[in-house]
Amino acid sequence: MDLDAVRTFVAAADAGQFQDAATALSITQQAVSKRIAALEKDLQVRLFNRTARGAQLTIDGQTFLPHARELLRVEARADASVRPGRRALRVDVHSRRIAPAVLLQDFHRAHPRIELDVVTLDADVHAAMAAVEAGAVDATFHAVPIPARHLPEGIRTARVIDEHHELLVGPRHALANARTVTPAQLAAHRIWMPGMASGTEWADYYDELAAAFGLTIDLVGPVFGNEALLAEIADSAELATFAGERTRYLWPDSYDLRRIPVRGPAPIYPMSLIWRDDNPHPALAILRDHLDSRRTTPVDAETWLPTWA
Repeated sequence: MDLDAVRTFVAAADAGQFQDAATALSITQQAVSKRIAALEKDLQVRLFNRTARGAQLTIDGQTFLPHARELLRVEARADASVRPGRRALRVDVHSRRIAPAVLLQDFHRAHPRIELDVVTLDADVHAAMAAVEAGAVDATFHAVPIPARHLPEGIRTARVIDEHHELLVGPRHALANARTVTPAQLAAHRIWMPGMASGTEWADYYDELAAAFGLTIDLVGPVFGNEALLAEIADSAELATFAGERTRYLWPDSYDLRRIPVRGPAPIYPMSLIWRDDNPHPALAILRDHLDSRRTTPVDAETWLPTWA
């Protein structure tokens, strides 16, 4: 069904005159007549009776009018759902527990009128970048161990997060009462990170971190979820794991888990915002400015970054 013809029908019904409808739509009276005639032919009914006093709806016209109005409302909603600036900005944060989700919530507080669609793609940087390239999301957060010259055409990145590490241990662990720990101290302890998939950017990062400081990062064991991992660590005198300083974990008070900053040097996990440079959504530029203004330079005298950062 031709929606321009439907729009013309509604305008003529409201005006009661084809000429007035033509004026309202900025078209000729002849164009109004042709559109109405085409719509009547499509529906196989007469919608108007033409009289010397104007155009009066037939019974079929009166029946069709509320449905025609609804068609135009649906068209407007469909248009608004995808038009840049009117649809929600769709952003992948990978996980709702980690730094990107925290920063995006901060952005929402600063710009509450900007509608957000926050998603968590189960994807590494390559798959997430493909989602951006395909338009499935407007932006995503990932570490980007890929030189800029090797990025897909039209993809842009900007480093927006330098995430410090914390060691997460239970109350019986040998380091439980430390104020800070150094990477060198951790060489004698087992860092448990089960389920970390090889070939991902985070696996590459931890491989390089382990090699740099002689760490033992144990990936063995089934993955039962964060709640189970936290329970195991709380009950162990040997297990520890890494968490970003802005990672959000919740556990019962009885676990008495400790979050201990890793310093001297402080390992930094660098994350970038990834987007398409031809994305016209106005909120994307506002998000980029917000993240740039919130990015802080590590204050530690000594930091460690992977070679690709």
